[in-house]
Amino acid sequence: MSRATIVTVDDDPMVSAAIARDFRSRYGADYRVVRASSGAEALEAMRRLLLRDEPIALVCADQRMPGMSGIELLAHVREQVPDAKLLLLTAYADTDVAITAINEIGLDHYLLKPWDPPDERLYPVVDDLLGDWRRAHPEHTSDVRIVGHRWSERSHDLKTFLARNHVPYRWFDVERDEEGSRLVDLADAATADLPLVLVPDGEVLRAPTILELAAALGLRTTAERELYDVCIVGGGPAGLAAAVYAASEGLSTVVVEQSAPGGQAGQSASIENYLGFPRGLSGADLAGRALAQARRFGAELVLARDVVALEARGPVRAVRFDGGDIEARAVIIATGVSYRTLEAEGLPELIGRGVYYGANASEAAQCQGDEVYVVGAANSAGQAALNLARFAKRVHLVVRGATIEETMSEYLVERILASETIEVHLRAEVVAAAGDGHLERLTLADRDTGERVEVEAGWLFIFIGASPRTDWLGDEIRRDDKGFVVTGNDLKAMDTAPVAASTSPATSASTSSPPSASGSAPGGAAPRAPFALETSLPGVFAAGDVRLDSMKRVASAVGEGAMSVYFVHRYLATI
Repeated sequence: MSRATIVTVDDDPMVSAAIARDFRSRYGADYRVVRASSGAEALEAMRRLLLRDEPIALVCADQRMPGMSGIELLAHVREQVPDAKLLLLTAYADTDVAITAINEIGLDHYLLKPWDPPDERLYPVVDDLLGDWRRAHPEHTSDVRIVGHRWSERSHDLKTFLARNHVPYRWFDVERDEEGSRLVDLADAATADLPLVLVPDGEVLRAPTILELAAALGLRTTAERELYDVCIVGGGPAGLAAAVYAASEGLSTVVVEQSAPGGQAGQSASIENYLGFPRGLSGADLAGRALAQARRFGAELVLARDVVALEARGPVRAVRFDGGDIEARAVIIATGVSYRTLEAEGLPELIGRGVYYGANASEAAQCQGDEVYVVGAANSAGQAALNLARFAKRVHLVVRGATIEETMSEYLVERILASETIEVHLRAEVVAAAGDGHLERLTLADRDTGERVEVEAGWLFIFIGASPRTDWLGDEIRRDDKGFVVTGNDLKAMDTAPVAASTSPATSASTSSPPSASGSAPGGAAPRAPFALETSLPGVFAAGDVRLDSMKRVASAVGEGAMSVYFVHRYLATI
């Protein structure tokens, strides 16, 4: 909640101090009082307040000031802050000018100098003005504001980051919203500065990175300790479950997350088959509850960090990211998977401009009345289609296969087939996309006949399977040929030809066989077999979708996250 501001303007230092004193004495508990000695100074102060989304309730200005008269100043204020109350302090000789200003600029009141005693001559008038203002503004909340273009990829990324981290924000399209244009003018911003992010009580951010935005919001982007018992890479269901169990059992715990808690599950509008929630719950709700639980037990969350390497430093494991690293005695890899890329002509140029991989529940409202296309046949695509159908004119579900029953849960299939606003296109695929600066048209192909048809489309959401992003793990962590992390007994089934151990980061996936946990042990102890969920590097575990042969379900990811902590305890007991 932001306190509203009263601005006083007078070029005479003694008069300025006196009027500010009287305002603070009466209204200082509820309003911020800002002094200015000229019209230009007052306008600059108000510009800063408006950019921080701080409301201005009243402007009180002296009429006779050099450079800009009080009425001239208040005329500018009326343009910039139409709902602010305007009070003019004037001499008797200027009463005709003040009366004219009532009609011309909407002056609310004028007072003759001197206003002493304030209890009789100033406060009754101001009480009425502020009372009227407060009745028109019963509550004012200062949210983050984003000003940008509708089809800007950077704007989309910033909005997604805020939504998934439960940070309230207001979006202004610079081409559609007058307020957006006004804020751009106030910030004196150029096209290259967009999107603008206006943070309450902060500086204007111009085309910020996710890391810069997170820092400006006060979100944690660095770790507090030098060494942790366990570092969890990834804040999806597996990572958050691991954090809850690790922290609750007394392990110093940190979670490193590139974007926001919840992973792909966090973007789901409704998870209806999760145990204990018969009416279902959104992915954002699940992630928020899990994060609050982990924090209650003392786990830390480090946001907006893209991990680039994992290093073994003797008994310590180091997770490296741009600008630093985190050291821990054990590491849990819970990075999940990313959506596969759809190969279609013209598509890469439109990513973030109408074409998106995955969909946040909050994005559905932006599709109001539009034709929307969803590619995919798994649960994530079905959930997205149902959510988008609440707002879109029509949702087209494009499916490569001959049926959705084989790849999607029955409860979703029934609802999709019963929906009057969802059309399912079987044996179809998107082969091309086009548009001037944003998506406008798609080309669909029939997989049986090869026939192509071009359709108008403003939105395309893609859910075509997933693959892990694990190249950052280096040669010491064994993966299969698709990049999934191999753990436990599965290590024995793979080729065990030894390769030289590497303590330097690698940037390409390794399918050869490095030394596993069964080939070494700390302090010269007898070799041991890897624990279940342990990778080929002792002390490093994997849980959830990133692990080879996992179930790819939220409930199983949560189970593996919890189970990994059991094996972390067993590992820590050996070192």
